[in-house]
Amino acid sequence: MLVDSHCHLEYKGLVEDQDGVLSRARDAGVGAFLNISTKHSEWDQVVATATREIDVFASVGIHPHEADAHDDLGRAVLFEATENPRVIGIGETGLDYYYEHSDRTTQAKLFRMHIDVARETGLPVIIHTRDAEDDTFQILSDEMEKGAFPALIHCFTASADFAAKVLDLGLTISISGIVTFKNAKELQSVAKDVPEDRLLVETDSPFLAPVPHRGRKCEPAFVADTAQFVSDLREVELERLSEQTTDNFIRLFDKAML
Repeated sequence: MLVDSHCHLEYKGLVEDQDGVLSRARDAGVGAFLNISTKHSEWDQVVATATREIDVFASVGIHPHEADAHDDLGRAVLFEATENPRVIGIGETGLDYYYEHSDRTTQAKLFRMHIDVARETGLPVIIHTRDAEDDTFQILSDEMEKGAFPALIHCFTASADFAAKVLDLGLTISISGIVTFKNAKELQSVAKDVPEDRLLVETDSPFLAPVPHRGRKCEPAFVADTAQFVSDLREVELERLSEQTTDNFIRLFDKAML
């Protein structure tokens, strides 16, 4: 069994045929899905899908692109949302200095708030970081000193040095279909070397379709192609990689009942 540890089932491109999307993924061996939210207005729909579908779970959080629109989101609102039994993660949250759709200070404030709730609830915080390695690591390091919390870097595209530093902090790394791209040599090296107990796979669908689906809308079923590529990189059988990444998901997202 494979787990798509990060997908956006409510996004355009998937939501119009959500039943078909899930059916095709199940046929491809995907046994669980983490449906990710990026803004407050999505939370109810993300949770509703997870409530309706036994193998779909939900996250609640604010993407850094949406930070300015949620500057007044109170900690209590996020904390209350995590009490739903189908919510197993917090995020995605983090820092994005590539697009800079939101003020950096506001991004950092909300990132730290998500971490604080993760620390109190024990739910993993799902981190987006782009062109912000130094500040992301500084916040993670500062917050770990206040008390440990579970976390992962989703859709990892950062440097090998950043990978080593976040692994030292105890984080998990999730690999998307980007690893299959011809120009992703450093990411391929990271994916090859991540300790087997800290590795997840994901699609980030409907974005970033892996080879051989480049140019198409990405679906959770395509996590099987990413897993096959990563298993080849690591020179392990696909069955072994599937088993290990599923075990890692269950251990990290221990609120999930699989």
